[in-house]
Amino acid sequence: MTNNPKVHFIPPRLPKREKRVGIYCRVSSNSAEQLNSLTAQVSALTKMVAAVPQWLLVDIYIDIASSKTGSSRKEFTRMLDDCQAHNLDIILTKSISRFGRDTVEVLEALHQLKTLNIRVIFEQESLDTADTDSALMISIIESIAQAENESRSDNIKWGIKQRAAQGTSKLYNRKCYGYKNGSDGSLIIDDAEAKNVQLIFDLYLQGKSIIGIIKELEELGIKTPTGKEKWSKRTIDVMLSNEKYIGVVRLLNSGKNEVHYVSENNNPSIISKKKFKAVQIEKSRRSNIIKGEVGNQRKSKKYSSKKH
Repeated sequence: MTNNPKVHFIPPRLPKREKRVGIYCRVSSNSAEQLNSLTAQVSALTKMVAAVPQWLLVDIYIDIASSKTGSSRKEFTRMLDDCQAHNLDIILTKSISRFGRDTVEVLEALHQLKTLNIRVIFEQESLDTADTDSALMISIIESIAQAENESRSDNIKWGIKQRAAQGTSKLYNRKCYGYKNGSDGSLIIDDAEAKNVQLIFDLYLQGKSIIGIIKELEELGIKTPTGKEKWSKRTIDVMLSNEKYIGVVRLLNSGKNEVHYVSENNNPSIISKKKFKAVQIEKSRRSNIIKGEVGNQRKSKKYSSKKH
């Protein structure tokens, strides 16, 4: 039969690629790692399109955030414009987090695309808007977004702890009044401000109240750390308890953390340890005294052991 010249075999007709597909990819920076991730996204999604005979890849939309462009999403906008012009039937993207920056943006875009009868497929989550009820889709997206936010928060906290433990955290060299950052980022003494810090500690040990210290500073024309004329009681109180003035920095010691980190000799001292300790003792003593009608009186024993 196959050698019969009168018989002609007709190859099967390939299905027509009638569903126009757009691929959307986004990365959060133009670092080498993120660009490699982008390449992987495009490659994987292109293979998905090629695997479905009815799909035709029409365009690839790529957004890359950078320090110059910030969170600009020109390609995302162009994709939505193409949908409005009925140039796409399907949008294929890696994941919900790549499709939108937050839950609100994702839901707004999906609502707009649904009215245009555009199908959106999230490869990583195996979600397809054509097969998912709207209410369920909203619930899924919100729960995924919440989980991602919690994971991101945990990663940030873990990173802070790691850098604190390794002594590489920039928080160790966060400047405060009396210091400035050197060329290498380390703390160095600002001579003019340091004299004012020393004055505040001395005035306190001479018996001046915080209000009295504020009055003295303002009379001398000394401005606050933020350059204002008026000092606040809290600013003075915090300065009088700031261990950075004796070269000590504590991180993650808010009470919410199981472990906190202490860096001794972290930076040059402005106040001697002896003077700093004397101020803390005086603060504790004053906190146990209240003003009454018949003069100063000690608080009840209940508060006598209060320390700062």
